[in-house]
Amino acid sequence: MIKKIQDANVKNQVILLRLDLNIPYSNGQSSDISRIERSKKTILFLTKNGNKVVILSHFGRPNGKISKAFSLKNIVGYLQEVLGINITFLPSHEIELCRKTINNSPFPSVLLMENVRFSKLEETNDPDFSFKLASLGDLYCNDAFSVSHRAHASTQGITNYLPSFAGFLIQSELKALSKALDQPLKPVTAIVGGSKISTKIEILNNLSKKVDFLVIGGAMANTFLDAKGYGIGSSLTEKKMLRTAKGIMQDLESKNCTLVLPRDIVCATSLKIDADNHIFSVDCCPADKMILDVGPQTQKVIIDVISKSRTLIWNGPLGAFETRPFDKGTNNIATYVAKTTLKGQINSIAGGGDTLSALKGSGSDAQFSYVSTAGGAFLEWLEGKSLPGIESLKK
Repeated sequence: MIKKIQDANVKNQVILLRLDLNIPYSNGQSSDISRIERSKKTILFLTKNGNKVVILSHFGRPNGKISKAFSLKNIVGYLQEVLGINITFLPSHEIELCRKTINNSPFPSVLLMENVRFSKLEETNDPDFSFKLASLGDLYCNDAFSVSHRAHASTQGITNYLPSFAGFLIQSELKALSKALDQPLKPVTAIVGGSKISTKIEILNNLSKKVDFLVIGGAMANTFLDAKGYGIGSSLTEKKMLRTAKGIMQDLESKNCTLVLPRDIVCATSLKIDADNHIFSVDCCPADKMILDVGPQTQKVIIDVISKSRTLIWNGPLGAFETRPFDKGTNNIATYVAKTTLKGQINSIAGGGDTLSALKGSGSDAQFSYVSTAGGAFLEWLEGKSLPGIESLKK
């Protein structure tokens, strides 16, 4: 069991709080501050208990180099807007300068340290850097599930030197994910999309042990269709993974896990907005066209499977959702899942990279039972791996 922040003695102390403030940011603006909004509960809990909160986070990939483009100073305004309180910015990792500013700050207050990835020692999980960070606080709280798959100084190393606890966001993530895969209501359906089998072999292998229906979509489905001997025209496929795809299909059959592949396909000669497109049976893909979405018959099959299920796990779009009209399959299924969830008929969990963008595009993300903001951490959880940042909260 992880240790929870509400069970700790958090009154009038200096709390080092690891968040993921890596929000999309360009041309001086952010298009999505949901990660900040999801951290609000933990921050306000700590300040209401009279603590000084020192926020640690990364921002982009500066590769150990100081850069204005990747400075967390860029998002201080967004933090203040969400929290409704002033934020003191710590512009460097110079520990004694940080300590002086922290000591001179009142109880309660919120301070934001500069991007931890400006130091190369962060990603190497350097013990000395971890110790120096830890020396600034009395207690450590991790509320950044999305980076907890990484054994970095601010997610794992620091826990060797301070009492460490999970924030409310991590708690909600773990509760939702455990309910979906460790203790699910059955039957369980998983939708796995994306472009390559090679990046999701471990996910498919782990899910095959735990779900009743496995729906494969996106360009990844092309490789399965190719392995079954269907012509896929000029579609993206992984020829080197055909044997792997055949092995996965045999494995699923032996585990009584029903595999759902496209039965009809939406094809076009090019991936362009409103490109001329046609629907074909899966065994009739023209040689000069590429598969870009699942057809209406396939959507009906997927909806029928979901209607029989009590739990749904979704990772990856069913088609080239970024380009209209090849977002229809993903949008239609997402809309159905949202309606079913609102009726209390299914527990729906989604996450990982393009999944969030796809669901937001359909306008259905808010109706899912839980949408994880984590990318890599969500994927590693689907793979059945332990996450260093989470394991260190069990000490």
